[in-house]
Amino acid sequence: MSWMADTYKNTIGTTDINSHACVTGKPIVMGGIHGRTSATGRGVYHSTKIFLDDPQYMEMVGLVPGVSGKTCILQGFGNVGLHTARYFHRAGAKIIAVIEWDGTIYNPSGIDPKELEDWKLEHGTIKGFPGATETT
Repeated sequence: MSWMADTYKNTIGTTDINSHACVTGKPIVMGGIHGRTSATGRGVYHSTKIFLDDPQYMEMVGLVPGVSGKTCILQGFGNVGLHTARYFHRAGAKIIAVIEWDGTIYNPSGIDPKELEDWKLEHGTIKGFPGATETT
C-alpha cells in the first residue's frame, strides 16, 4: 500500500501534508501504525462492546450489560475473525460457532480461539477441528 500513498503524494498530493493518509495498510516506516493487523478485529470488538455495555440497550433486549458471559458466533475466521475472537474470548465471552467459506463448526461449551488458530494454520481449514462438531 505504500506505493499507492507514494504515487498519490507525487501526483496530486504534493501540497497535502496528510497525503500518506490516503490509504491504510502501509509499513511503519511509511506512516503505518503498530497494531494494524488486529485493528479491524479490535474495532468489531469495541463497537459491539459499546452496545453490550449500555444498560438501556441491554434492558431493551433482555440482557445484562457487559461482554462477559455472552455467547457469540463468528462469520469468518480470517484475520478479522481471528482477532475479533481473541478480544471477545479475553473479555469472557464464549465463541460457540465459527462459519467459514468451507464449513461451520459448533461447540456450546465454547471454542478456544488459539486452538482453532493453530488448527487452521496446520490444516488450512476449520473443518475437522477436534474442539467442535461440524454443522450446517
